[in-house]
Amino acid sequence: MSILYHLTIPCPAQPALDAVVQEVESLRARFGGETVYLNPARQPGSLYPERLYGLHRLIYLRQREATASLHHVYNSHLLYFPYLRWLRRPIIYSVTAGLRQQRPANLERLGELAAIVVSNERDQATLRGWGLENARVIRSGIDTSRFSPTPPPAGPGFTLLAGSAPWSEPQFRSKGIEALLGAAEAHPNLRLIFLWRGLLFEEMQARVAQRGLQAQVEVINRRVEVDELLARVHAAVVLATDATLVKAFPHSLLESLAVGRPVLISRALPMADYVERVGCGQVVEQVGAEGVLEALARLEADYEPYRAAALWVGRRDFSREAMVEAYGRLYLEHG
Repeated sequence: MSILYHLTIPCPAQPALDAVVQEVESLRARFGGETVYLNPARQPGSLYPERLYGLHRLIYLRQREATASLHHVYNSHLLYFPYLRWLRRPIIYSVTAGLRQQRPANLERLGELAAIVVSNERDQATLRGWGLENARVIRSGIDTSRFSPTPPPAGPGFTLLAGSAPWSEPQFRSKGIEALLGAAEAHPNLRLIFLWRGLLFEEMQARVAQRGLQAQVEVINRRVEVDELLARVHAAVVLATDATLVKAFPHSLLESLAVGRPVLISRALPMADYVERVGCGQVVEQVGAEGVLEALARLEADYEPYRAAALWVGRRDFSREAMVEAYGRLYLEHG
């Protein structure tokens, strides 16, 4: 079996830090194949029309089909790319972020795909409500063996790890960076650690300095051992005003659960349903400083049960092996 993996993100400067690339590499290690980048831009935020992605690689993809079993497309949201109509092998389409509530165009074409994969039941129900019966749920997975459970740090205060950095200026608001900084201003015992990706690093430093939060906020703009970093925090957080901005099940939160750290997550993200159901963290109802502080107060007030739940479900529900096996069954069904 050989799979052609289609990625619509620009080729990242540090592939090992990108959650989608990590997932694809896990699948390639088991099933073989090749990764093809469809986005001609060099970094996120390009004005290159999204609907044209893949057209410049179409001839190459058609040539590679001769030895491929099927295509596997990864995109943050559900969009039928015009180049797909010229491919002959079955197409599996993984939607990595949460779904928009608006019906996408070309529903008939989307219904012809071998499968549309989402990571959660909320999005599967939305797809089926649109008449797309090819919707499948495969939960995200990580290599849990890389993460060792550790006790939370001792001492006063509470430390949050934020792992979803913005790609553009407006995302300081829409990804909750401003909300977290505002919460730190109002809560002197709150410490924040941000994992950054190089982009907008100077802008982030300026915002921290403008609020006078240098003693409470650390911005790490280099590759780190996440397992060691998680030992320094009490919980992890991912915020977004729109489900399409980040992965539906962000890897930074799965890694947090794997070491027994509960999570804070926005209501807009599909993983919020899971967090609420199993009790491994708190849901932030509104992305703002007040909403963060309210959820944080609930988490701190009953921290130990949330921590125990996080450790239990993190290693049970999000293994890379389970994800790979689920995709393997799907590949055999259609390849």
